[in-house]
Amino acid sequence: MGNLQIVSFNLWQVLISLANLTILYLGLKKFLYKPVKAVLENRKAAIAKEYAEAEEARNSANADREEYAAKLAAAHTTADEIIHDATVLANRRGEKIVADAHQKADEIVRQGELEASMEKKKAMETIRQDITDVSAAMTEKLLGREMSTEDHRSMIDEFLKGVGDS
Repeated sequence: MGNLQIVSFNLWQVLISLANLTILYLGLKKFLYKPVKAVLENRKAAIAKEYAEAEEARNSANADREEYAAKLAAAHTTADEIIHDATVLANRRGEKIVADAHQKADEIVRQGELEASMEKKKAMETIRQDITDVSAAMTEKLLGREMSTEDHRSMIDEFLKGVGDS
């Protein structure tokens, strides 16, 4: 029986060990498990919050990028319209300048033709006068008498009309 004492079973020691184990479990649960679980839950909530903020920031960035792209496209469209309008306006102004230049050139040509015509008439009148004077002098010498200037002029005018018609 001496060997049986080595393997003996003491109920009180088992109960005390179970009570110690229960107290240890409850103490660890209260002072260690619940605070650690609370810290883990807080950390999980913080991570979820950061993920939500990151997702919101990404969505905001995508919205801003799309808005920027739309504004850029609108700016390009506006710029193209401005360039087109400026080109049309420049073409109209160019056409107007060319038309004004043609009109002024035509006016200058008409004025030149009018002046040339007047100069021609003046030259013809001068030539007629010179011819009248020369022919009067020649006739006077040929006929040996004086003719009145009016008679002489009428004869020369008739002669010049005949020459002018032919």
